[in-house]
Amino acid sequence: MSPTKEATSRPSVSLTQFPPLVKTLGEFFASQGVSAYLVGGVVRDALLGRQTWDVDLAVDGETGDLGAGLARLLGGRSILLDEARGIVRVVVSREGWAETIDLTSAPDGIAADLSRRDFTLDAMAVPLSKPWVEMERIEVVDPYGGAEAARSGVIRAISASAFEDDPARLLRGPRLAAQLRFALAEETAELIRSQAHLVTQVAPERVREEMLKLLAEPSASLSLRLLDDLGLLCLVIPELEEARGVAQPPEHHWDVLEHCIETAGQVETLFGSQEASGADGLVHEFLPPFEDAEAYFSEEVSDGHSRMTLLKLAGLLHDVAKPATKTVESSGRMRFLGHHHQGSEMAVETLSRLRLSRRGVELVGRMVEHHLRPRQMAQKGELPSQRAVYRYYRDLGDAAVDTLYLNMADYLAARGPLLGREEWAEHCRIVGHILRGGSAQTPPEGPHRLIDGRDIMQAFSMEPGPRIGTLLEVVREAQASGEITSKEEALELVKSKLSAGGEVA
Repeated sequence: MSPTKEATSRPSVSLTQFPPLVKTLGEFFASQGVSAYLVGGVVRDALLGRQTWDVDLAVDGETGDLGAGLARLLGGRSILLDEARGIVRVVVSREGWAETIDLTSAPDGIAADLSRRDFTLDAMAVPLSKPWVEMERIEVVDPYGGAEAARSGVIRAISASAFEDDPARLLRGPRLAAQLRFALAEETAELIRSQAHLVTQVAPERVREEMLKLLAEPSASLSLRLLDDLGLLCLVIPELEEARGVAQPPEHHWDVLEHCIETAGQVETLFGSQEASGADGLVHEFLPPFEDAEAYFSEEVSDGHSRMTLLKLAGLLHDVAKPATKTVESSGRMRFLGHHHQGSEMAVETLSRLRLSRRGVELVGRMVEHHLRPRQMAQKGELPSQRAVYRYYRDLGDAAVDTLYLNMADYLAARGPLLGREEWAEHCRIVGHILRGGSAQTPPEGPHRLIDGRDIMQAFSMEPGPRIGTLLEVVREAQASGEITSKEEALELVKSKLSAGGEVA
């Protein structure tokens, strides 16, 4: 794309549209006698009135020395990100958050730097200099019509080679569309489709980040369908391709792939982050209360991403093994026996390939493995027993609450517009019972334990070993379910188990 005519009518911005840190940056580079420009997202967000704490700079100077000096001034630390391209990051920690400043070397000038960027709305710059910080407004360098794209809500690639130059941009375009609520220009969408295969060349860590950032935004199901329409989704997660068009039993509204995509979106319905509809009203009428839900699901658990984002990821992957496990009986009944176990293995393999942290992989893997369990803990019409609830929290640990929400999102995605009032009320009654039982059914520790290993060894002349732990777990389970309440009852239970052979499933 050549510089546009619109660029001659330069947009302008004021200092108040940028983070307060920017004035300090202007003074720093002026004192160093170095030409520097604000570029990319910080300029775009200033024009859009969006708050940002991340600043990108293009500088005509040695970024290593400048980064070190800036880190000393701000009390932060300097990190070399890319030696070949001269990219240095300065991280300044604040109370509860951090600002990042990325410095990129631009020895050929700002025009050349902007020509190498990805999308027009990110190919804008604002000069940082002492005179500017004293002015009310400053013109934006905008050779490709980025300000007009921002006003129009359009994401447009700068050139036909933008994605060949950096295939990670194939994912960044849809992710920006989700983040900004913008649309891809049709010619850009067509270019992505024609070059989608290049995404397989992108480093797994970059793919993971773009995917998780996309899932973190609202309307995840729409964004995932956009990825699929562009030919990217099943290149990033090839395991999902087998789910395309795979039919499900009549109680399911969508095929397997659409169901997986819809489940990620239904997570948002549970938290009221989609536009209200009649279906949402029914959902929230019976949704079990969880007082700390917002804080709990906002917790960062993997690679800087929240439980909410990983819950959506689990929703996308939870039925990934259904195609491999599908059988059709002579009666026509469809079954997917063991798909949760095999699906967990596939999810772990997929997320390990994308370099998700160990905690993230384990959390999603457990959610996928146990996503059916809440409805399998009691006979139809009954509530799970205290013992069943205890075992649920014991087995799932950190993933227990998350899996309850995955189970509800899965149910909503299965029924879709067929969701009935009574069936949803019953489902929520069961989940709510398990959710309320969580704190009460946590394995008793410390002074709350009725007996410990020494009590068992002394009372029954036993040596230390794994069998002691097995017997203690039997006692904890019985205590949690209310079957025993004293030390004497605990020892009597151990005695009965030892008399019967001491082995308990």
